[in-house]
Amino acid sequence: MKILISHDVDHMSYWEHTGDLILPKYFVRSWLELVKGKISVKELGYRHAALFHNQWQHIQEIIDYNSSMGFKSTFFLGMNNGVGLNYPIHYAEKWIPKIISSGFEVGVHGINYETLEGIQEEYDRFKGISGLDSFGIRMHYLRKTDDTFKNLSQAGYLYDATQIGYRNPYRENGFWNFPIQIMDGWVVNGKKRYQLRNLEECKTFTLNEFKKAEKEGLEYLSILFHDCYFSASFHTWSQWYKWVVNYLKEEGHEFITHKEAILSLEKEEGQKKGLPIAE
Repeated sequence: MKILISHDVDHMSYWEHTGDLILPKYFVRSWLELVKGKISVKELGYRHAALFHNQWQHIQEIIDYNSSMGFKSTFFLGMNNGVGLNYPIHYAEKWIPKIISSGFEVGVHGINYETLEGIQEEYDRFKGISGLDSFGIRMHYLRKTDDTFKNLSQAGYLYDATQIGYRNPYRENGFWNFPIQIMDGWVVNGKKRYQLRNLEECKTFTLNEFKKAEKEGLEYLSILFHDCYFSASFHTWSQWYKWVVNYLKEEGHEFITHKEAILSLEKEEGQKKGLPIAE
């Protein structure tokens, strides 16, 4: 299989959440996980200490790790605020050029999913910051309506990575769709709002998902890992991510970005139609 790994950047700092309930919920969750034996006292201490560093994103750490493992991934950054995504646009203006210069792919983490006007505004803002002519999007919290994908295509997006399902990438509404099969939260939390599984249980769950992907005949497997969990404050999450990457590499799977996948898919389409392939 060809592996697409992506990262939704939901938070940049802790103190950007002083006006909402994210931090109170964060610490209630942390203490609940400690009481239930899901995290250690040391891990809880890291979470408290992180407040003083005021860094919740771990974009550079992900870039460094993925680069050391020999592959590139995709980051989706917000162009607007909503549903717990509260960082100012200047954070995106700082990180988007850094991600691009590192050779990684970057796209929009969409907030407005209901109107073409709102979708277009986020598209135009990202294009102005990045200088890119083609890029994709994933909606925050995977929200959508019946018109969302038609509007995304009309706005000019190259692809969407919002939908869920054991299906290969497909072209619809004039652009490419990359369904998600595995997300960190589904693995670690299950259907709870707090950590449900330990690391070994996460591995077992994931291996079953890999088997399902193979049974369904998937040629492309999409994995979402949020960068904010790549730290000592979230031991199970970060160790699970490293295990996934190492396991897939040892099994001989190819890591690929969304744009690289589109080039490959379009080449396959051309070959099936008997069209000449540009080298």
